[in-house]
Amino acid sequence: MKINTTLLLLFFFTMTIQLSAQDFSELCKKTNPSVVVIKFIEAESTGTGDPYEKATFGSLGSGVLINANGSILTAAHVIQLASDILVEFPDGQALRAQVVKISNESDIALIKTMKAPKNPVIAKLADSDKVNVGDQIYIIGSPMGLYHSLSVGHISGRHIEQLDFSRAGKIEFFQTDAAINTGNSGGPMFNINGEVIGIVSSILTKSGGFEGLGFVATSNIAKFIMETEGYDWMGVDASYIDGKLAKILNIKQGAGFLIQSVAEKSPSYFMGMKGGFQKIIMDEKEILIGGDIMLAANGFRFNNKKSLADFLTFFQGMKKGEILKLEILRSGEVINLEWKMK
Repeated sequence: MKINTTLLLLFFFTMTIQLSAQDFSELCKKTNPSVVVIKFIEAESTGTGDPYEKATFGSLGSGVLINANGSILTAAHVIQLASDILVEFPDGQALRAQVVKISNESDIALIKTMKAPKNPVIAKLADSDKVNVGDQIYIIGSPMGLYHSLSVGHISGRHIEQLDFSRAGKIEFFQTDAAINTGNSGGPMFNINGEVIGIVSSILTKSGGFEGLGFVATSNIAKFIMETEGYDWMGVDASYIDGKLAKILNIKQGAGFLIQSVAEKSPSYFMGMKGGFQKIIMDEKEILIGGDIMLAANGFRFNNKKSLADFLTFFQGMKKGEILKLEILRSGEVINLEWKMK
């Protein structure tokens, strides 16, 4: 009798696993058509000291379609410096896209295809506040270029950090044990109802590969950015510098924003901003020097981190038609640049 009971338990346990696997198979069929592959081109300095010598390369990430007009959520770091963006849909459609909004601190970006996709399958955004540690989830993306791959796992934790310079007031990420690799970035995390609860951001690793510590920006932060005016994309990568490096670069106010890279065809590119072109190592960190240094913007002087936080809050709220005014240090000379927000 004991043997029969054990066999019976094993039978039902096996059936449960099979039903669970079948459920995920059906969910994947339902939600996969909303997931896209994002291909992009970047041009960056070779760092050899020649400002005109650049390396152009292509890469890819993932995203998810959230309306019929072609709006797609992805990770900010995927498209931050992209000069050209191509979105590929599971049915073979390939449409060019442009950046609409970006929040680097939240690692969330909204892009939009130049024309609406045909027969769109739209993903629904869920309330991420209702997600609990231990909930089962799945991720669809393109790890290592393997398009539309599925990984399954659980919510391992929730991490919230309050920020003075964010209009949302915080950044929020889920921690997960679901496999995440290069190419997954920007892809959706779904709950077991097939609703999006987050956008894949990053991993914590010592080996360079996935070690069970993945991080996903929550859907509620993504919704806030989508629904709030501002968060314009400028297409620039900059580092706040002070102390020894500021002295070396002769920044008299003691601090500023050192421009690292400027995306071609971006607002920063068209307003004339210049990126760095000479690699150096400072405090065990590789940086590019030789580019512009932002000293101030719209009355905010970047001589301390508090003014930086105040400006970022101001910038995130700038409206269409308002003028962004920059004070730049270039080759030892102070110049002014302007851009009309669009």
